[in-house]
Amino acid sequence: MSVLKFIKSKSFFKQIAIAFVSLFAAVFTLKYWLEISTNHDQKIQVPDLQKMSLENVDRELKGLNLDFIVIDSASYNPNYPNKSVIEQTPEPGDFVKERRKIYLTLNPSKYRAVTIPDLNGRTKRQATSHLRSIGFNIDSNYTYVKDIGKDVVRGIRYKGKKLNKGDKMPLKSVLNLVLGDGKGN
Repeated sequence: MSVLKFIKSKSFFKQIAIAFVSLFAAVFTLKYWLEISTNHDQKIQVPDLQKMSLENVDRELKGLNLDFIVIDSASYNPNYPNKSVIEQTPEPGDFVKERRKIYLTLNPSKYRAVTIPDLNGRTKRQATSHLRSIGFNIDSNYTYVKDIGKDVVRGIRYKGKKLNKGDKMPLKSVLNLVLGDGKGN
């Protein structure tokens, strides 16, 4: 039988009709199954977890059949309680399905520690700028010691304790500069 005769035959048209019906049935069956298995019509509104502790977050999300993962901790923010939620993804008010994971960023319990640089021999202005740029606050009441250099850094103190190069202090600590008075030998 030639190809042209087969294409014109009833058998060929039956095969084509069966293929289209099977494809149509498969597509609709798959669509129906996906709607059921993916909970297509289900929506759970994500609660606002800002400033909540992990225990409260766990309780809240378990009640909604949601999970959470702590992905990171951010820079310390004194406006939030220690180890509380600062950011979340998805955002509060978004809709998700059950067993969805909520990704959390937590507030650390304190500022990160910063290394004290070697500022001995620098001017007051240089030292103040450098310390502020790395995150420290400077006490405006300077301590002066007898030295030949006026306003030259001769040390750094924190709450009366002498700090050395390489010591670590929490960010935003208030440091006191020990400066020369310019009247020494």
